[in-house]
Amino acid sequence: MADLKKGARITGTQRGKLAADLKKKYEKGASIRSLAEQTGRSYGFVHRVLTETGVTLRGRGGATRTKKK
Repeated sequence: MADLKKGARITGTQRGKLAADLKKKYEKGASIRSLAEQTGRSYGFVHRVLTETGVTLRGRGGATRTKKK
């Protein structure tokens, strides 16, 4: 992963490389939170970059709530 300073603006080819890298890792099963932690970026930034690349985002994991009868 590229050497990114926290909060630095990422544009152009650097953003394209980061987007491709994030897409590849996400499609292999990495979570958005883990990718955000690895890159030092926010969850929202990683989510936005992934949607820009056209990735189909997975649904949330964990238990679902059921109605009490």
